[in-house]
Amino acid sequence: MHGGGSDINQSIILFDGVCNLCNRWVNFVIDRDPSGRFRFAALQSGEAQDLLRLSATETTDVDSILLFDGEGVYQKSDAILSIVSNLSGGWPLLKIFRVIPRFVRDSVYDVIARHRYSLFGRTATCRVQTKDLLSRFL
Repeated sequence: MHGGGSDINQSIILFDGVCNLCNRWVNFVIDRDPSGRFRFAALQSGEAQDLLRLSATETTDVDSILLFDGEGVYQKSDAILSIVSNLSGGWPLLKIFRVIPRFVRDSVYDVIARHRYSLFGRTATCRVQTKDLLSRFL
């Protein structure tokens, strides 16, 4: 899904702030993003809801990692592959999975997303940012 975007050098990842798997994903990205390209917002935040409204992204069934960048809005496996393509180390090699049809990739993504709370748990509150990472969150 594509729509509006932000500065190409600054991409925004929206994530489920009460999902342990999603919070681990955010930590994974931060650790492999030394240039600070990615900023983050929990889907439950007002900032994320404003961004979804402004970009005309359908908000009724968003249980997905979303990536907003200068080229558009990406969901599910497209978001994950676009994110890893910009990380340090060997992670960009995973973009080879784009050869797999999106409906197959997204089906796997949907199974994990549907069971993420039972497999990885959830927290009662959204992630709390440390002072050194505060500028990375909306």
